[in-house]
Amino acid sequence: MRTRASVALLITLGVRQDPRCSYTLGSLRARKVTAKGRGRQVISTARTCNLILIILDCLKPITHKRLIEKELEGFGIRLNKDPPKITFKKKDKGGINFSTTVINPTLDMDAVKAVCAEYRIHNADIFMGEDYEVDDLVDVIEGSRIYVPCIYVINKIDQITLEELQVMDKLPHYCPVCSFLEWNLDGLVEMCWEYLDLVRVYTKPKGKLPDFNEPVVLHKGKCTVEDFCNKIHKTIIANFKFALVWGASAKHRPQRVGKDHILEDEDIIQIVKKI
Repeated sequence: MRTRASVALLITLGVRQDPRCSYTLGSLRARKVTAKGRGRQVISTARTCNLILIILDCLKPITHKRLIEKELEGFGIRLNKDPPKITFKKKDKGGINFSTTVINPTLDMDAVKAVCAEYRIHNADIFMGEDYEVDDLVDVIEGSRIYVPCIYVINKIDQITLEELQVMDKLPHYCPVCSFLEWNLDGLVEMCWEYLDLVRVYTKPKGKLPDFNEPVVLHKGKCTVEDFCNKIHKTIIANFKFALVWGASAKHRPQRVGKDHILEDEDIIQIVKKI
């Protein structure tokens, strides 16, 4: 049983890409000018996906990158950012209460009250665990922001010099490729797997060899034995007795574990049910 992560590929203006690398095609600027380009479909897909790949032409100006980022930010999509550690809770009375653990924060009480006043909020409790800007507070108040990891795929690296490629390789969240010559496509796949933060778990029926062809894919935040059982079928956990685990998460092979055991990538598991 396999879970496929949703990936959106966004393509800049005037760049022809290899269709073998494409999942979703569309022009973001065309969304504003005409109804062509499937810009709205791209945005809706980007808000529900687990990873965004922005394909850029290394021979085109870097302003194309900023154009896409600006459009995504306008629709509440934040790339390669963690949700702010800001607690915001409305209340019926008591005014604005603001507290933080940061010494000399960027936002003071007056700035917080000014932002709340823009949204006609006069009673709320706000706590900041770290130092943030006004935009971060606005994102929390709006409550509709999506935080998605993003990889900038730089295509046509066969047409630049080695020195330019070395400079580009130092940039964060970048992956240089050449789709025509199929350069570094395996590196892009590995980078996608790393950014998706997934765990592969192989099943082993009793008395048989493990099935390495169809792993069960889990997210690292939800990769316990119970999550594994629920991924296959929700009725399995009701008859669960224990599990045998081989792999990095096991202290010995096999290890008998309960439903709260945390699995790691490429573990092998065998479920034992109650009689």
